[in-house]
Amino acid sequence: MKRCWGILAAHWNGAQLRDVDAMLGWAATMTWKGRHPVVALSREIYAKGISRIKKAMDQVEARLLRNPELPKWEILIQPACPI
Repeated sequence: MKRCWGILAAHWNGAQLRDVDAMLGWAATMTWKGRHPVVALSREIYAKGISRIKKAMDQVEARLLRNPELPKWEILIQPACPI
């Protein structure tokens, strides 16, 4: 994921991101490994203090690949439905 953010930063390379449309436009036109990202704006307000039950969290954890040297900071998130 970190690499994807680096590619995005290089793609917009100092462009003035003055509004949401500009940000979404730049993000939608970047490519990483020959693919365009799925870009959407979320205005959802998330509730605080909510946690997942163990079974649900186990399903999320199964999709995470953690770097053994930095398990809390470097995580690759696999898609829920592989393309």
